[in-house]
Amino acid sequence: MPTNVTGITLAILGALSSWVPESLFTRAESISSLAAPPQSVIIDPLKFTVFGQNGSFRQSSFTEFFNPTNTSPPFFQIFHSDFLTVLGKSPSMRAVASNPEFAFAHEAPVWFEDSDEVTFASNDGGALGMSDLEHNNQVGKISLKEVAEAIKNSDSHGVAPVNVSVTKLDLPETVQMTNGATGPFRSSLLLVNSGRGPLPPSITLSNPNPPFNTTVLLDNFFGRQFNSLNDIKIHPKSGKLFFTDVTYGFLNRFRPAPLMPSQVYRFDPDTGIIRVVADGFDKPNGIAFSQDGKTAYITDTGAVSGFLGNNQTEPATIYAFDVDPKTQAFHNRRVFAYVDTGIADGIQLDTKGNVYSGTGDGVQVWNNEGTLIGKFFLGTTSANMIFAGKGRLVILAETAIYLAEIAAEGFKLSFP
Repeated sequence: MPTNVTGITLAILGALSSWVPESLFTRAESISSLAAPPQSVIIDPLKFTVFGQNGSFRQSSFTEFFNPTNTSPPFFQIFHSDFLTVLGKSPSMRAVASNPEFAFAHEAPVWFEDSDEVTFASNDGGALGMSDLEHNNQVGKISLKEVAEAIKNSDSHGVAPVNVSVTKLDLPETVQMTNGATGPFRSSLLLVNSGRGPLPPSITLSNPNPPFNTTVLLDNFFGRQFNSLNDIKIHPKSGKLFFTDVTYGFLNRFRPAPLMPSQVYRFDPDTGIIRVVADGFDKPNGIAFSQDGKTAYITDTGAVSGFLGNNQTEPATIYAFDVDPKTQAFHNRRVFAYVDTGIADGIQLDTKGNVYSGTGDGVQVWNNEGTLIGKFFLGTTSANMIFAGKGRLVILAETAIYLAEIAAEGFKLSFP
């Protein structure tokens, strides 16, 4: 009897041992044999699990990129077959507006469907931002109709860049150092502003067209100024406003020393009720919700500290939370993803639940399990991006804006 059992056990183990490697090899072959669409490269993770004793390891997550094919940007890096669904059969990516002397396209992207325009803000207090303690940053916009026309009329073939005009929005002085935006909210541009000097951080609602009339919705927490508001999203079901507050105004030398913890807030503009929904971060930054509003995502950009410098041992992490169905407080915090290059900054989702974040090498994309599936590789920093209808992703890259034409689409961020 023991002999027979042993024989059966060995047979089972033998079958399993032969089955597992075959399964792994099959998967490896399927990744390696993927047909790369235009402007794309396949990177099989199995080929880069070991660099060896004399390998050329990266020493900096900020100045050294993972580009093993040495492909010239912009291009798409494919790490997982799921990314093919994002890209579709004929993806393309090109610069559509640029100014190498001015970081005009930092954050706060919003797509206005009616006019087919995208608004955004210049860098507030950072490199090439032309803004500081004495100077405000600016909010601008481009026309995607103009982009389409410029591409159509371009003499070049392929994905050569074009350069459309940027229109500045002449917003009032109540809007100081805009860093985040979303909407449209009640047909207007919803902005979060970092403040400048003694001028308070605020949430404002602005007409994106002349005369750019603006209403301040919030500029304090029970009489206390925020540090420097960073990003904002509208909860897709309740319509309440959720925003992050962090210390970058101080760290970029245009705001006083912080007097509040770095936290995430919920604000009801109809009742004025405000509360903290999540804390315990180093530097909470980007914010997004799943399409059903049940999951929240917050990026922590602790690795970047302004005049204190970068520290790649600090967070460059996306956290996921469950949203309480009654109170909308954030619970069950867990690591969703950690980025390999720079930090995870602004964050968006598509209709399939894939998560996009601006990082040190462009835009990185994870599936809903937190697996990195691909990159929009720019070879430079992107702080945020926005879907502009089906198949168009507008990527902000400080001194340039890129348009990626892909298969994925975002869901509605406006309210109502």
